[in-house]
Amino acid sequence: MRRTLDLIRSSTGVAVLRIATAVAGLLALAACVVYEPVPQTAPSTYDRAWVAAIGALQDQGVTINDQDRVSGVLRGARGATGVTAVVRTRPDGRVQVEFNTTGTSSDPGLVERIGESYNRRMGR
Repeated sequence: MRRTLDLIRSSTGVAVLRIATAVAGLLALAACVVYEPVPQTAPSTYDRAWVAAIGALQDQGVTINDQDRVSGVLRGARGATGVTAVVRTRPDGRVQVEFNTTGTSSDPGLVERIGESYNRRMGR
């Protein structure tokens, strides 16, 4: 026992103790795992525009009767007024959305309000 205490007190014993401590610390660090952040895909501009167009029509009380996402056409009605929304991707990659009404309209500001709802939903 005395011999062990003498060894620890010697400079060689101190060096061995330091190395052992360093190795233990490095092993502890090696056991740590750092996970990469999970990549998240944001919806495309077209998807955002499509969902915003549907929401804008519903915001203004339009009942959607027909949805053709592939062609980008939404058709609906509010009373006797027919409403059409067309979502298109332009050649430069931007998305264009157009709202139109047909039939007899007792609400001439309907298209403008739909456009405002759309812009609000798009964060504009």
